[in-house]
Formats: sequence, structure tokens, C-alpha cells
Amino acid sequence: MDVSFLKRLLGRIEDHEVEVVSTKPVGKFRVEKTLKVINRQVLVGEVTEGLIYPGYKVKGKAVSPIMRIERSHKRVDFAVAGDRVALMLEYEIPCEEGEELEIYQS
Repeated sequence: MDVSFLKRLLGRIEDHEVEVVSTKPVGKFRVEKTLKVINRQVLVGEVTEGLIYPGYKVKGKAVSPIMRIERSHKRVDFAVAGDRVALMLEYEIPCEEGEELEIYQS
């Protein structure tokens, strides 16, 4: 099995580079709390603007693709303004409670 696949699966890649290509955010997300689940960072909070899909990128002090979105402990295909959801990220980004992060299309 490919070792790089295992590292990505376990979230142990330290030297990742993710870029935001689009210039205008498609949404905003307010962080209520951060968790660590199976070596992945999970942001719990509210979508304050726009529409969010897995694969979109979260941008704060760093950038990470969204791997999965859950609402009420169930996987969903997207989230809209007003939804309280959990975003599982591919990479860990530094953020604090109350911080509003921008969401960009891939």
C-alpha cells in the first residue's frame, strides 16, 4: 500500500500546500468549537453566508479542503446559511471560537 496514501488518511502530512484559486468567497462559517476526530480537525459552527460543499476550501490563517459535512451527526451533501454543521477538514488550520472563516470554491 502506498505510504503517502496512509499519511493522508491519518492526517500526518505536515508540508501541505493548499491554494485558493477563486478571488471571491462563496460563503462564511463561524467557528463555535474545534475537535479532533480520528486525527482530523473538525470545526463545529454555523454557516453565516452562502453555500458550502465538500471539496470547497476553508480559509482563515491557513487553508484546508473540506472533506465532509455533517448535520445532526449525519453526513450531508451541502450546507446553507443558517445551518449548524460540523466540517471535517483535510488539514489542521489554526482558528479560535467566534472566528469567521471564508469559504472558497475549489
